[in-house]
Order: sequence, then structure tokens, then C-alpha cells
Amino acid sequence: MNFVEYPDRELMMLALADKLAGELADFLRREDRASFCVPGGTTPGPIFDTLSGVDLDWDKVSVFLNDERWVPEDSPRSNTRLLRERLLRGKALRANLVPLYQPAPQPEDFLADLEAQLAPHLPISVLLLGMGADMHTASLFPGADRLAEALAPDAPVLLPMRAEAAGEPRITLTAPVLAGAMHIHILITGAEKRAAVERAAGMDPLEAPVAAVLKNATVHWAE
Repeated sequence: MNFVEYPDRELMMLALADKLAGELADFLRREDRASFCVPGGTTPGPIFDTLSGVDLDWDKVSVFLNDERWVPEDSPRSNTRLLRERLLRGKALRANLVPLYQPAPQPEDFLADLEAQLAPHLPISVLLLGMGADMHTASLFPGADRLAEALAPDAPVLLPMRAEAAGEPRITLTAPVLAGAMHIHILITGAEKRAAVERAAGMDPLEAPVAAVLKNATVHWAE
């Protein structure tokens, strides 16, 4: 784990947006395509705002979420909704959004179809993750019903996930897919999360799921 500390959140968001844009541009120069996997929630919003104005060949970038709540896109709980409002606008409107939700009662109903849509975009070129104070990342929650399956080396690309802390059912990329990304960045803020990620580095992923992706990750932190 590489740890980068910033003097304040605003500088971190700007610097990390620049780093992510540079890595995407590098992939586009070398391979003429790139995949960009991002978290939901409000924390990465300023990064998305900056990236949406960056001059990249966005039409060659496939964007998809780390995980999604199984709710319609018009729900305020939808991560896809956040992406459309903060990232997929301006210059980045031309990016290719790979969905993690389809209108159905439960994620199992469309799991195979969603996996098939994701497969051409793997391995992930550039991955941005968040982390909760409970050391979950994506929808890999401690105590989740299929966490052990999602952490296994032979895990599928996607799994439905249900956990008390998750609220509604989720769909998530599994640990091997996340850990297989070419560039891994974890964005955290505050003293509580800094202490949590430092503890997680020495813990079993069943207790601290973020540990499954820390080995080759850069953790970006500001108070």
C-alpha cells in the first residue's frame, strides 16, 4: 500500500483528478481504449466535476461503477444517477456507461447479462474506490451474505450482495476483479478512515474487505 497525504481535501480532489486523467490518457495512447471504474456516494463528486471538463477521447473510455444499489436510476440512492449528474456531462458526456442495474425485482434476474456487458472492458484500466469506516469497499461489507464467495480467487465478475449495513440489495464487482485493475486508487477523508485503512492492512479480508485490494493500491487521504 502506498499512502499519499494531502494538506486539504480541495487539493486532494484536484490532484487525484489530474492523476486519474493522466492514467486514462496513457492507456488511450497505448491501447486506444480504457476502462474507468468508479465509486458512488458524494465523496468523489468534486473529482467527477473536474474530470467532466478534461479533454480526453472520452468516446473511447468505458465507465462503470464499483457497485450499485438495486434501485431505479431516478432514486436518490442510485449511484448511476450520481454519475450522470457529476461525471457524465460536459466533455465526458461522450464516455460509454456500462450499466450495473436493470429494472427487475432483484439483481439475480440480470446478473448474467450485466456480466456479459462488463467482460469486454476488463481488466480495469483505472480504478477509484472509496472505503467506509467499517472497512468495506464497493459492496464488500463485513458480514455480507456472499462476502466469502466475492473474496475467493475464482469469484465471478459480479455478485449480488446483501448486508445489514448495505440497506437495499446491491450488486458489486468482486475482489479479484477489483484487485486486478492496472491502477488502483482509494479515496478517504478524516482521521477515522485513516485509522481504519491502516488497521485493515494487517487484517483478514473477511473482517476488513478493503484489505483484498490494498497490496497494489495508492491510498489518498486528507483530513
